This record gives sequence, structure tokens and C-alpha cells, in this order.
Amino acid sequence: MAGRDSHPRKVRTFSSLLARVPEAVITGNPQVEVASLAYDSRRVEPGAAFIAVRGEQADGHSFLPEARERGAVALVVAADAPHPSPPPGGATAAVPDTREAMARMAAAFHGHPSARLSLVGVTGTNGKTTTALMLDSMLRAAGHRTAVLGTIEYRIGEEAMRPERTTPEAVDLQALLARAVEAGCTHAVMEVSSHAIALHRVLGCEFAAAVFTNLTPEHLDFHGDMADYLETKKRLFTDEEYLPAGRARVNAVNVDDEAGREIARAAQGRTLTYGLARGDAEARAEEIALGAEGTAFTAALPSGRLRVRMRLLGRFNVYNALAALAAAEGMGLAPEAMRRGLEEMPPVRGRFQRVPSRRRQVVVDYAHTPDGLQRALETARELAAGRVIVVFGCGGDRDRTKRPVMGRIAGRLADRCIITSDNPRREDPGAIIEEIAAGVEPEARGRCAIEPDRARAIRLAIAEAAPADLVLIAGKGHEDYQILGDRRIHFDDREEAEAALRELEEGAHG
Repeated sequence: MAGRDSHPRKVRTFSSLLARVPEAVITGNPQVEVASLAYDSRRVEPGAAFIAVRGEQADGHSFLPEARERGAVALVVAADAPHPSPPPGGATAAVPDTREAMARMAAAFHGHPSARLSLVGVTGTNGKTTTALMLDSMLRAAGHRTAVLGTIEYRIGEEAMRPERTTPEAVDLQALLARAVEAGCTHAVMEVSSHAIALHRVLGCEFAAAVFTNLTPEHLDFHGDMADYLETKKRLFTDEEYLPAGRARVNAVNVDDEAGREIARAAQGRTLTYGLARGDAEARAEEIALGAEGTAFTAALPSGRLRVRMRLLGRFNVYNALAALAAAEGMGLAPEAMRRGLEEMPPVRGRFQRVPSRRRQVVVDYAHTPDGLQRALETARELAAGRVIVVFGCGGDRDRTKRPVMGRIAGRLADRCIITSDNPRREDPGAIIEEIAAGVEPEARGRCAIEPDRARAIRLAIAEAAPADLVLIAGKGHEDYQILGDRRIHFDDREEAEAALRELEEGAHG
């Protein structure tokens, strides 16, 4: 799927695709017909327009000759790059920003599909996946046909696809939204990462609703500081580009979060606030009951009170539920559909998900940020009758500042922590572990161990656990791979935990 659109509806003239890129300078034949769009030269087909995008690893301008050889009839290049001659009978366009041009071209090529959907964007550091799936479950309970685009899966109606990233590149995103329209979907819910906003992946999308979950330090290797991170997120709520033409916009914003309060003040359209700590929030949770089998609470909404029982665990999922409820309320869903959507929703893969066992309590969670790890450990503490044992690491080639912070959090909140490898990528796993361990406070170091082999670390934690203890395996969640250098190997925390539990069971009967 990556690199080009699927199922183009019709050919478009090159000039029509660039109509919303007024700075484009076209040489050659502006009326050449374009049959597809591509940003990966390996996926260029005859009749395609190739957009040269500068990425972290490669510059698309280096692949212009290959795109021509494969049959590209139009080329889009950056204004500050050398301008190649147009393909025979085709055209070349020079633009200030090829990513921005790509997004506008993709939306135009597919006839602006977001305008034919009620599109919901969910953004924030943590909670995007679960909140999006909760809202999708409510919409389906209300009888709507939906699409979901997020970290765990892309799904159109009942057709599921493996995602390549949280928010697809613009060419792929607009193709998926067009497929959703063709499949009869009326609503789509998508996770919107800060990278997607900054890199123009969602430009050309009209969001009927937008949800903000929270903002904590993450992606600072990309954004530089929290101020830029916040301003990027805020654009989803303030920029005219993302507002639906001729339709009302509704926002659901967490006002327990300082960044959320700033976004709520600036957001365009109707804003419904939610939170647990602030009495002035319009959507609140009362009578919260946290248990090992699920969570119950009463939602106090502008439309009335709603008692909810759901299978998802932990206080942080009450926040996620309030986010989805506030958005659903603003979109006019009936209370019964909201309640059923939450109650019928299964546990989310890799999100504080129990590994089945009668002998031990083991939970796998995607927590890979300081705030995510803290929330997961606090939830584990609320549910564990005995000790909390955590296994975690940090990814390589990513924000290094969070490593010692996560070490300090684990040392402070867990009774036992085992620091291991995550996705080291091109970094030395041992060096990453050292940076994590450096943050563990002196009084907690005796409770921490280092085991670079993640499979062994999981087995060690489960072997050490007593029946009343809870083992939290954090960091990878739903992922079924590990990235070592340039290799991606199969690795699934749930599978490793299940194998360790089987060995424990066999040992008990041996």
C-alpha cells in the first residue's frame, strides 16, 4: 500500500491536482493526465505523478530518473532543488514544499473524501488508540458503518489491514478515505500523530470532530521542545485547513491537562471539556470502581448521567472513555449507543492487556513514554494484591531524554524492575540500558536488575512472581517484532509471556 494510492477513481489533469498549490511553477504540458500518485519510486506505474519527498533516510529527488524510467508522466520537485526536464509529453512542477503539495494533490485526486465522511481526529501523547477504538465502537453501536485508521490496524468496514505507521502518508491516507466512502462508511476515526500534522500528512482532511487526550514529553528529538510539540498538536483544533466546510466542528478536550486547557481556549467550533480532577469539566466520571476484571463508573454528561461497565482496566481508561463520550455527545449519539459501545468493546490488543493464566497475573502494555509508564504502574499498583514487577526498555534512535526519567519512574513505583532491550534499532542496546539505569535513584537500585535479552527478562520476571504479584511487561504492547539494526525479527511480548507461563505450569507438574 505504501507509496501510491489504491483504486484511483479516474485520471486527473496535472494542473487540476495543483489547483490548491498556487506557488507551483509548471513546465511542460500542464494538461497531462495523471492516473496515480507516488512518493516511492519503486511503486511508480505508467501514468503516475511522482512527488520527490525529502525523508530522514533518503531524498526523493535522487530517484527522479528511476521514476521516469518506470513511466511517470509528471514530476513534483522542491523549488530549491535542480529542476529536471519534463517527461516526454508530461510536466514538471516546482513547489515550495513537496510534502504540502503531495497532501493537496492526494485530496484532489480522490475528490476530497473527508468532505463526504464525518471524520474524527484523535490526538495526544497517550490514549489515542484506545480512545479512537472506543469512539468507533460507539458509532457502530449507533448503527453507523465506520473506518478506523490507527496504530494497531487500519479497518474499512470489516476489512482490516496492517498499518505501516500511526497516521498514513497523505497519498495512502486519502486513498484509504476514498475506499471508506466507496465502502459505504459514513464515519471514520483516525489517530493523528504530531508527525502527521508537522509533515502535512493530514492536510486536505476536514475533521468533523477532534479529540485531545493529553500532552507529556515525547518526540522531543523531532520537535525540539514541548512548546513546539504543543503548537503542532494545537493546529488540529485551530487551523482553518482542518475545519469542515459548511459543517459544524465539535472538539473534546481534556482540561485536567494544562495543554488541554490552552487548546480548549483556542479551539474553533463547539468544545466539550472532560476530566476527573476539575469540577467544571462538562464530562466527568463519578463513582469509579476499579477491578481486576473491568471498570465501572458513572459518566456525568451535559445530556445526563450514564452508568457504564467496561472490560478495560485502569483509571487511565476512564479518561479515554470520557474523551470518547465527550466526542460522541458532541456528535449527537444517543446515550444507549454510547453505553453499549463501551460495554461491548473488547480489551485493546497490547493496551494493559491480561495474558491468560490461572497461576500468575501478567499484563502487556504499550507504555513507552514516562507518562505512559507511570500510568501503567499506578494502575498495576491498584490491581495487585502483592508486588508489582515491571519489565521495560526504551527504543533506539528516538528521544534519549526520556530514558533516565523512565528509569526513575520504574524504580520509584515498582517493587522490582528488570531493565531490558526494546527496539534498539541502530543503537547499542547496552548503552540504552545504561542511560535508563542512570535514572534509577540510589535507594531503588537494589530492586532493579539488568537483562538485555528481552525474552529472558520476561521469563525472569514471571519466574520471580508470586501468585499475588502483578508482572507488567511494558513498551511494545501490540507489536510483534523487534528492530535490531536494520533487521526486523518476530518478537511478541504476549507470546513470550505465554511461553514462560507454560514453562511455569509444566514445572509445577513436573
